[in-house]
Parts: sequence; C-alpha cells; structure tokens
Amino acid sequence: MEERRRLDGITETIIGAAIEVHRVLGPGLLESAYEACLACEIKARGLAVERQMPLPLAYRDMRLECAYRLDLVVDGSVVIEVKAVEQLARIHSVQLLSYLKLAGCPVGLLINFHAYVLKNGIRRVVNGYPDSTESLPSPRPLRSSAFSALKG
Repeated sequence: MEERRRLDGITETIIGAAIEVHRVLGPGLLESAYEACLACEIKARGLAVERQMPLPLAYRDMRLECAYRLDLVVDGSVVIEVKAVEQLARIHSVQLLSYLKLAGCPVGLLINFHAYVLKNGIRRVVNGYPDSTESLPSPRPLRSSAFSALKG
C-alpha cells in the first residue's frame, strides 16, 4: 500500500506539471517541445526525470541495446509517453503498456498535449500496479528475458 501511495503521488505531481505546461503553451507545438518543458516542470517540482532513456530489447540470443527510447522516466518508476496528436488511439496505450513491461515499471502516463482540455488527453496505463487489478489486457507473454529492470 505504501508503494501504491508513492506512485500515486508521483503521477499526481506529473499531471499537475503537465497541466501547467499545457496552460502556458497550449496545443499546437511539437512533441519534443512539450517533452522538454514537461521535464523542466517535473524537475522544478522536486522529482528526478530522465529524457529519451534507451530501452533495450532482448529476443532469444539477440539484444538490441537501444531498440526504443522512453520519452520521460520519473523517479525510475513512471514512464511518460508524450504525444501531440489529434486524438489518442488504442495503439498508443498498447505501446505504453509494452514499454512498461519491457522496462519493468508499474505505471505510465500517456499525455496528449494537442487536447483542447488536457485532462481529456491523459491516459494512465498500469503493469502489475501494487494492490490493484487495474490493467489493460496483457499481450502474449514475452519468450525472452527482455530488459530486466530500469532501476538497475
């Protein structure tokens, strides 16, 4: 229950930071601009944030060191996928869930800064969230030992 409260506090802080960035900038910019400004706002609120973190992928005997890049990782626990699209699609949530599984992180936020009202552009995605059954349907289990832990 303590871990869940910690994660809830982090996501609450992130959402507040995202709302501030959206309030100041509004919709219509590139994802990279929102990502940089959101990272700055999250840091200003006292959380550790990493941008464009490489995410390796292991498949059988092959390892791709930088198969993907995570937009933002906050306190080594929460992955943020920044979007600037007309509307979020189901595939965006599935993509984030895949990232969470590969990274071994429990929760992620999908934030679409092109939403007129930002709260309508935020989706929370969970992967084995503490004390919760909340989750998207799981894809087939990975047959490899994909990226064991981000927090290393």
